[in-house]
Amino acid sequence: MGIFELFLLAVGLSMDAFAVSICKGLSVPKTTIRHMCIAGLWFGGFQALMPFIGYTLGSAFTEYIIAVDHWIAFILLGLIGGNMIKEALDDDDDCEYCSEKESNPFGIRTMFLMAVATSIDALAVGVTFAFLRVDILWAVTFIGITTFCFSAVGIKIGSIFGAKFKSKAEFAGGLILIGLGIKILLEHTLLT
Repeated sequence: MGIFELFLLAVGLSMDAFAVSICKGLSVPKTTIRHMCIAGLWFGGFQALMPFIGYTLGSAFTEYIIAVDHWIAFILLGLIGGNMIKEALDDDDDCEYCSEKESNPFGIRTMFLMAVATSIDALAVGVTFAFLRVDILWAVTFIGITTFCFSAVGIKIGSIFGAKFKSKAEFAGGLILIGLGIKILLEHTLLT
């Protein structure tokens, strides 16, 4: 996987965290650098941790699945991307992960639950990384930094513009992941 594909994947994975960060930006009257860093660290940290866990689990099974690894990558990325598009097209305009009534919208419990919820798809991508033999330390670092940046910016955008970009971000992220899945499938089926 080249740097461009890794960048697209990192952007696609960070869109859930970006959308939730926009929502979190709505939940505080005045956002600060501290709010942006808290969101970035939680979301970026979990977006880096989950692929590493998935990679570790996937590495144990790589030798058994090598013949169909491109199909697994295609299916996993397609399902994750399709789910993101479905959520983006859902009529529910409310931010599902946060509420203006939260007493501490950046508290440990709240941020932990949101970070896990937005990074589950990255666990499946980590399994795909094992099949594709990706340099995992480079990949998770890149994904973590990308998600940190998108999350921090999402907090600010949420405080300025509101939830108007939330569904667009999820839709774009879903399209990117589906496109990467198709690319992996085509590379393996056409080149072999």
